[in-house]
Amino acid sequence: MTKFSRRIGIALVASSVGLAILAPLQAAAQSGAAAHPSKPTIVLVHGAFADSSSWDGVVRDLKTRHYPVIAAANPLRGPKFDAAAVASGVDSVKGPVVLVGHSYGGSVISEAASGKTNVKALVFVAAFAPEAGETAIGLTGKFPGSTLGPALAPAVSLADGGKDLYIQQDKFPAQFAADVPLEKARLMAVGQRPISEAALNEPAEAPAWKSVPSWFIYGDRDKNIPPAAMAFMAERAKAVKTVVIKGASHVVMTSQPDAVTKVIVEAAAALDR
Repeated sequence: MTKFSRRIGIALVASSVGLAILAPLQAAAQSGAAAHPSKPTIVLVHGAFADSSSWDGVVRDLKTRHYPVIAAANPLRGPKFDAAAVASGVDSVKGPVVLVGHSYGGSVISEAASGKTNVKALVFVAAFAPEAGETAIGLTGKFPGSTLGPALAPAVSLADGGKDLYIQQDKFPAQFAADVPLEKARLMAVGQRPISEAALNEPAEAPAWKSVPSWFIYGDRDKNIPPAAMAFMAERAKAVKTVVIKGASHVVMTSQPDAVTKVIVEAAAALDR
């Protein structure tokens, strides 16, 4: 198989994955959009060591405000693959989209939004906003403060030669969700989805935050991505607004859904101006 044909194969698989992960949610989202045609669709993309349920509080708040919402299942295989999966779903959404990413999901939305004229705003929630050529690992180590490395479990070898990474369950609450009730944090630890080791080392491509207005929100007690790194990325992206939640952990959308929803709604409202 040639390199070109392999690339075509990857693109086709990513497109199929994107349709598979978003199709079950699109009918409901589109019915909401039909009922409230002036409102953009909010597409939420979770990060590593989490799943779509991490957005539950935000989804509830957005639905109360009558926004059509899609919580996408991020494959967590690599920014290019994952972005293609999300982008294929975004293509099928009618009307404007606000694309929201948590953690590694920020790398995904920045790439997924590239060239998508219906994506009108990006919201980075305790998230990476990489420049072309940067990696999640590189940005994490750019500033001091991350304690993620020692909290990771030994890498799990996969049949294809790759490796998956998890956070050790006993270290998960303090590392990932320190401001979430302990019982819930322990459940999150069990339900966490792994990310491929290669994904964290894959260089980003041309970032959409250079052309799409961006909002940032994160906690000052984040132990995964140093708050200084997120401040750096927000300033570099010339964020429309940056909100820092005192005492919030890496999963600020779970512990502080109202604050995250407020930022998303502000981004959505800006589309009318």
